[in-house]
Amino acid sequence: MNTGKILLGVLAGVAAGALLGVLFAPDKGTVTRKKITKKSDEYADALKEKFDEYMDTISEKIDEVKDENYAEEINEKFNEFLESISDKVEDIKEDVSDFTEQKNTKSKESKKGFKTAAG
Repeated sequence: MNTGKILLGVLAGVAAGALLGVLFAPDKGTVTRKKITKKSDEYADALKEKFDEYMDTISEKIDEVKDENYAEEINEKFNEFLESISDKVEDIKEDVSDFTEQKNTKSKESKKGFKTAAG
């Protein structure tokens, strides 16, 4: 069960018990109403404090989740960036290899042509 629900149930039970106790007490109506008002104000303040604490806890959890999501997103973007760089490096290697191969082919052809002309 959720902690907030348990807390709310306990506070509601305490408030109901106090209200019934005051209603069955042998006091005048005006005194009883003042007691009810005072107790209800006390319980309302306590409930508000607990609710504020609960909301603060929820806000902190939401912030933690947001931070984790940003970290995951940053990590994903960084990995995409690294992959892109890796792809570019592979392209450059292929270009250099092709260039080297062309140079070697031209060099062999010019040596062959030189031997034929000299020969």
